[in-house]
Amino acid sequence: MTAIGSRPLRADARRNRDKLVTAAAKVFARRGLAAPLEDVAREAGVSIGTLYNHFPTREELVDAVFRDRLTGLDRVAAEALADPDPWNGFVVFMEGLFALQAEDRGLNEALAAGFTAASGMEEACGRGMRDLGRVIERARDAGALRPDFEASDVALLVLGMSRVIGESMEVVPGAWRRCLRFYLDGLRPGAANPSDVPALTSGELAEIAARSRPPARG
Repeated sequence: MTAIGSRPLRADARRNRDKLVTAAAKVFARRGLAAPLEDVAREAGVSIGTLYNHFPTREELVDAVFRDRLTGLDRVAAEALADPDPWNGFVVFMEGLFALQAEDRGLNEALAAGFTAASGMEEACGRGMRDLGRVIERARDAGALRPDFEASDVALLVLGMSRVIGESMEVVPGAWRRCLRFYLDGLRPGAANPSDVPALTSGELAEIAARSRPPARG
C-alpha cells in the first residue's frame, strides 16, 4: 500500500486509509456518491484533512471503494460461464450484475454515472465487459439469444436499470427483477424483430456516460 507517489505508508497512515475506505463504503452504500465527505471522515473517526491527504479527489475515494466491490463481477462471470445452458448462463450474469447494484446505492450510481476513469474501477469494468462478451457470444452461438445483441446494449441498459433500482430500492427492493425479466424475454430469438438502430460504439457510450455524470464535488 503506497501513498501518493511511491513512498510506503506508515502503519498509522495505512490504518487511517483503511478506515476511510471502510467508512466510505458504508456511507456511499447508504446515501450515494453525493454524500458529504465530512460524513465519511466522521464515520472513520479522522479529520477531513486526513481524508484529503489520502484521497485528494472524490473520484480517487470512489475508485478505492468500488474496485474491490466490482470483483464480484468475476464471481458472477465464472458462474455464468460454468452453467451448461448458455441462456441460463446469460441470465445468471445479468441478474448477478444488477443484484450487485441493488445491494449498494453508491455502486449503482458509480456504474450509471460512468465513474470508471480511475484505474481500479476501469480495470474491473474492463474485465466485466470482456466476460460479458464471452457470455453473450456463447448464448448467441447456441441460438438462445437474438443475433444482433451486443455487450454495449447491456451498458446502455445499466443506465436505465440504475434509475429503476435507485428509485425503488427503499420501497420495493426487488422491483428491478420484474423489469429485467420483461427485458430478458424480449431477447429470445423468437421474440426478436430486427432493429434499424445499430449497437452503440464505445465512444458513444462514453459520451452518454459523461453527460449523465453529476458535477464534481469536493
